[in-house]
Amino acid sequence: MAKKLTLQALDTLLQNRFEEGFLSLKDLPNPSTFKDMDRATKRIVHAIKNREKITIIGDYDVDGVTSTTLMKLFFEEIEYPIEWIIPNRFRDGYGLSANIIPRIVGTDLAITVDNGISAVYAAKLCKDEGIDLIITDHHLLAPEVPECYAIIDQKQEECTFPYSDVCGAQIAWYLIASLKNALDVKIDMISYMELTAIAIIADMMPLQHINRVMVNAGIQALNKSTRPAIKAFLEHAQKEALNAEDIGFFLAPLLNSAGRMEDASFAVEFLTSANIYDARVRLERLIGFNTLRKATEQELTSKALAQVNPNDDVIVVEGKGWHEGVVGIVAARVARQHEKPCIVLSNNGEGLLKGSGRSFGACDLFAITNSCREHLEKFGGHQAAIGLSLHENSVEAFREQLQINYTKGNYTKALVDPDIVGELHFKDISFDLTKLLKQYEPYGQGNPTPKFISKNVELLQADTMGKEGEHLRFSFAQEGIVMAGVQFKTREVYEVGSVVDVVYTVNENHFRGNVTLQLMVEKVIIH
Repeated sequence: MAKKLTLQALDTLLQNRFEEGFLSLKDLPNPSTFKDMDRATKRIVHAIKNREKITIIGDYDVDGVTSTTLMKLFFEEIEYPIEWIIPNRFRDGYGLSANIIPRIVGTDLAITVDNGISAVYAAKLCKDEGIDLIITDHHLLAPEVPECYAIIDQKQEECTFPYSDVCGAQIAWYLIASLKNALDVKIDMISYMELTAIAIIADMMPLQHINRVMVNAGIQALNKSTRPAIKAFLEHAQKEALNAEDIGFFLAPLLNSAGRMEDASFAVEFLTSANIYDARVRLERLIGFNTLRKATEQELTSKALAQVNPNDDVIVVEGKGWHEGVVGIVAARVARQHEKPCIVLSNNGEGLLKGSGRSFGACDLFAITNSCREHLEKFGGHQAAIGLSLHENSVEAFREQLQINYTKGNYTKALVDPDIVGELHFKDISFDLTKLLKQYEPYGQGNPTPKFISKNVELLQADTMGKEGEHLRFSFAQEGIVMAGVQFKTREVYEVGSVVDVVYTVNENHFRGNVTLQLMVEKVIIH
């Protein structure tokens, strides 16, 4: 039973999410607290002094794209020429792989960003080619770690960096800070933070501790940015300023769509556009990729949903030639709809399946899949998201083993949404409430937007809106107080006059100079 919520109780509850209170930029740990940071910095400085050939190897998601962009911008700023490569999802596979090595032969120093911690074989090939390799990554370490010159990854046991949940771009940012000090160059680290903020949000890092500081500082910088790419995006979005939600729901998917549909280098080129004209043209290209991504994803989601076995605790679905670039998003959609972890696999027609999984609730998808390694060819990821490949004759055994591991893990399905912070009466929905909520922004991973429940509410009105009637506009009443609400992406039909419970978040609707409060409806529970 959700308890009636007061503003004071809500304030305390939100405060408790931040063990250390709110940090500021001066609380950012020193770069040297990363294991191998000083060693890597010395090696890069040596390479610069001796005019060695340096190649950056990134990854095709937003974190990898921004990490690559940060390094590219830094070396441009100090006027040192480098090469950069982002592997192609379809041709090269993930990260530093054997497929990439022929393209970097002749490099003296290779630096990975947001990948490399599992590249044991590729690291050996680098060594054979006489390439010094520095790995910067933030992912979990496998039992065998690549042999290379230096590894900067906060998940290493000997690493003294105090926060384990940081993304690849943050580590790239720290490497740049360390190089700035070692080279004694004047560069503005805040201008690099604006791109880092995009990655922290897109890579679903908890918006607590230093992540909150970096996101807030980064968003402030983004909103004053002279970067043509950011100006072009603001112009396209018809916004004067961005917030964390704009980045998570609009900018990040655009950047991601290049790597999903074609090649992530298009996203790097957009972010590093030299002028507004280039930026507009490159943004149009990303918008095209994203439109295609949405259509492909919708088609595959309906195919995947049709295959779901409702008796499975972990859903596994597969299809011939499904677009590998969107299987992760499809897995997330199916997981949300069925409230279960989901893995979506694409069969290439030659007996190999590649795919992605997304978790749901408390389930550690990485752990339960990790215990099925004997059925898998390749595997990596973290608690909430995984990537994998396996032979088609292993699929059934893999599916069965997953169900067993899930049961062993004792993941009971939460009956109540853990993000519901309490019961609210309509009389307590006020601008004082939204003012309090704003103090704890940005919301996201690790600091979810507070959801409320109001009970015994009369449904006065439920009208469809949107081009295809895919959204609903509501009017609710509770003891004479009327509230407006909207629910996106729903085909539900509700009976006017019925008494319901409503789960929602509260937001301020700014329209033509008027500000009203409205409910962003998550769920309408019919009595």
